Amino acid sequence: MLLGCGGQAQGDEDIMKSLKVNSAARKPWLDSSVRAFVRSALAEDIGRGDITSRALIEPGRRLKAVIIARNECVVAGLEVARLVFRAMDSKISCRLLLRDGARAVAGRRIMVLEGPARSILAAERTALNFLQRLTGIATLTARYVKAAGRRRVVILDTRKTTPNMRLLEKYAVRCGGGRNHRMGLYDMVLMKDNHRFLWTEKYSLAAAVRAARRRYPGVPVEVEVESVAQLKDALAALPEWIMLDNMSVPLMRRCVRICAGRCRLEASGGISLQNAGAAAATGVDAISIGALTHSAAAADLSLEVCH
Repeated sequence: MLLGCGGQAQGDEDIMKSLKVNSAARKPWLDSSVRAFVRSALAEDIGRGDITSRALIEPGRRLKAVIIARNECVVAGLEVARLVFRAMDSKISCRLLLRDGARAVAGRRIMVLEGPARSILAAERTALNFLQRLTGIATLTARYVKAAGRRRVVILDTRKTTPNMRLLEKYAVRCGGGRNHRMGLYDMVLMKDNHRFLWTEKYSLAAAVRAARRRYPGVPVEVEVESVAQLKDALAALPEWIMLDNMSVPLMRRCVRICAGRCRLEASGGISLQNAGAAAATGVDAISIGALTHSAAAADLSLEVCH
């Protein structure tokens, strides 16, 4: 059985339980793994101590600082940045001037910090690294949402995320107006080309869908197809989703007509800001874009001391 992950019975039970709740995806800064990751990031940068601040700034010195957006962006990660500063020193006060998902114009102040100078400067780079990365993802996602136009199509992310940052990066996608595809290998059966190559030595795609449902009843099933013939094969079992992989716009349009609403269709592969609108116009339900998380440029944000 190639689609069922090959685990033992107990492993299957654990997988099914994991599908029932994923509250950490909504507020990832509350998740224990994210909090541990933040502490690890601080330790990576600070090491044995911020020797520059120790050499130049007296221990009791306090300061007020602001974080500013240098370019227009969609903000994401403010709560994570506050978590960084608070993990560094509970005496740091962090006031958020915007909410995640808000659009900031160039020059907009988005956070105010007050507290021990040494602590704020020690946490500055780690906080900005998180904030710039997540804001960059949210901003790029918003550009794709706009490019797709006012159609009902949704913009989805993928699993092409930075290791250990998936919860945060997928949260940033939502801040930009996109939606999350599966969180990992455990919450959706997604039969891709390598699975298909192995499975179709003996059985059809429809048979693969039925086999997956027997193993994991109630779990959504998606099949990646590259041709009309594969689409028709998969449709026989009515999976929840069919992924149209690297298809031209005319071929996507044809697949939409053939499917006729019997399952949801996802366009994937080769979608750019330039052709997202054309892909959306074919009538697909969703467009998945790996670039949201693997190619988003960091936002231009800076921390400035108030004089």
